[in-house]
Amino acid sequence: MLHRSGAVSRNRNIESDPIYRNRLVNMLVDRILKNGKKSLAYHIFYQAMKRIRQKTNRNPLSVLRQAVRGVTPDVVTETKRVGGSTYRVPVEVVPAEGKALAIRWSLVACRRRSGRSMALRSSDESMDAARNSGSAIRKKEETHKVAEANKAFAHFR
Repeated sequence: MLHRSGAVSRNRNIESDPIYRNRLVNMLVDRILKNGKKSLAYHIFYQAMKRIRQKTNRNPLSVLRQAVRGVTPDVVTETKRVGGSTYRVPVEVVPAEGKALAIRWSLVACRRRSGRSMALRSSDESMDAARNSGSAIRKKEETHKVAEANKAFAHFR
C-alpha cells in the first residue's frame, strides 16, 4: 500500500482463501495469477492440493508449508557498488521476504518443469520441495553458496 509520503506500508493485511483459510495459500494463488484470472488460479491450486493428498496421503497444507519452509532462504546477496567496483554483499533475509522469495522460486521452477498442466507441475514441485529435492531447493542452495563465497564483503553492508 502506497502512502501519501511515497513510503510503502510493510504490514499489508493479506486475506485468507475460502477453503483452507490460510494466508500462505492466498499468497501462492496471487503469484499463480495471470491476466487477472483469480478463479483459474484457485482452480489450479486446488487441483494441485487434491493431487498432493492422493499421492502422499498427508494433509496437503502441511506438505505445502514444509515445501515453503524448505525453499525459504536464510541469506541472499545484494549488489553494492563501492569505489567503481561492484560486490555481491550477503544480507540476511526478513522472514516475510524469505517466504515471498520461496513462493516465487517454487512457481518459477513449476513453470520451467515439463508436464501437462500447471496443477500437476505445481503438485510435483511442492512434493519434491517437501522431500528436500527439486529445482527450487537447488536455487536456495545456489543462493546460499554465492552468499558464503562472498562473505568477505559482508562489511560493505
